[in-house]
Amino acid sequence: MKDLKVLVAEDSSTTRRLLVEILESSPGLQVVGEARTGKEAVALTHRLSPDVITLDIRMPEMDGLDATKRIMTECPTPIVIISSAVNLRDAEVSAHALRLGALWVLPKPSGPLDPGFSAAVRDIIDIVKAMAAVKLVKRRGIAVPTQFTTRSRPRTVKLAASRRPVRAVAIAASTGGPGAVSELLSRLSVPFTAPVFLVQHITAGFVHSLATSLNNSSYLHVKVAEQNETPSAGIVYLAPDGLHMELADAKTIRVHDGEPVGGFRPAANRLFHSIADVFGNESLGVILTGMGQDGTDGLQAIHHAHGHVIAQDEGSSVVFGMPKAAIDAGVVNEILDVKEIAGRVNDLVTNGYRKSEATGR
Repeated sequence: MKDLKVLVAEDSSTTRRLLVEILESSPGLQVVGEARTGKEAVALTHRLSPDVITLDIRMPEMDGLDATKRIMTECPTPIVIISSAVNLRDAEVSAHALRLGALWVLPKPSGPLDPGFSAAVRDIIDIVKAMAAVKLVKRRGIAVPTQFTTRSRPRTVKLAASRRPVRAVAIAASTGGPGAVSELLSRLSVPFTAPVFLVQHITAGFVHSLATSLNNSSYLHVKVAEQNETPSAGIVYLAPDGLHMELADAKTIRVHDGEPVGGFRPAANRLFHSIADVFGNESLGVILTGMGQDGTDGLQAIHHAHGHVIAQDEGSSVVFGMPKAAIDAGVVNEILDVKEIAGRVNDLVTNGYRKSEATGR
C-alpha cells in the first residue's frame, strides 16, 4: 500500500519541523511538501496533489481561512486545521474553517517534555490518517451564509389541522458536520417554535468557538448548553466539551461526564434517547455527515416512540457513515440533501406531520 501524502502548512519553522517529525514517525505517512504561507499551501496542493493537508490558521500572505476557501473550491483536499485552542481568535477562525470545509481541528502540539505530548502525537497521526481516507468532490460554491436581509428571511406558515407538531429537534454530526449544520441552521424559520439540541463531535477546546461561528450564520441563537438550563424555543443548544447532553424532562437540560458511549462523549445516542423519552412522538431526530455510527441506537428509540427521523443523503455528505448506519438500521423516515433538510424541519415544526408519516406507523 502506498504511503499517504501529507502537505504541512505552518509558518513557524519550529512547529513545522515538529509536525513533520511526528507525521513521518508513523508508517504509512509521507510528508511530500512544506508550506510557510497560505499562498504556498494552495500552490503546493495543486502541484503535489496530497492526500491530506495540515494547515495553520495564522500565516503570512494568505491565512488558513482564505487558504481553506481556495483549496476547497479549486482542488478539494481533506484539511486538518492545527491551531491554538488557547488563543480565542485562532479558535474562532478554526471553527469558521470547519464551516468552509476543513474536516477536523486539532490543537498545536507542545514540546516533547509536555506530559500530554504522547497523546497529542497519537491524536495527530490518527486524525490525519482518518481524514486522508475521506474522498471529497468539487462543489459549486461554498454555502456559508454570513449575513441576511429581511427579504431572504425564512417564513413560517400556519399549522395545518390534524397534524402533530414537533416539539423538539435533535441533531447529530461528526466529520464535515460544521458545514452541514451551518447550512441547516441558516435556513430555519423565524420564529422557530421548538428548541434545537446539537451534538457535534469536535476536538476539546473548540466548542465555544464553534457556537460563535454557527451563531453568525443563523437567525437562531446558538449557545453551549449548561447544567439545569431550561430549553427555549428558537435556541440551539450545543453539547459542551467532553460532556453528554440529555434532557431530564421537558424543562431541564442535563450535562454530565458519564461514561463515553461507543467512544464518544458527548454521544448522539445519549441525546436521541433522552429526546425520545421526554418528547416521544413529538420528537424529530436529524443525523448528518460523520464517521462511524453514533446516533443509530438513539434514533431507534425515536423510531419506537413514533417520532420522525431525517438522514442526510450520501451525495451531500462528506462522510456517509453516520447517516448510512441509521438508514441501514431501518429507523429513517426521509433521506434528503443537506440543502433540503431545513425546509423539511421547518415544515415538521410549524406544520407538524400526519400519523401516517410517523416512524413505525
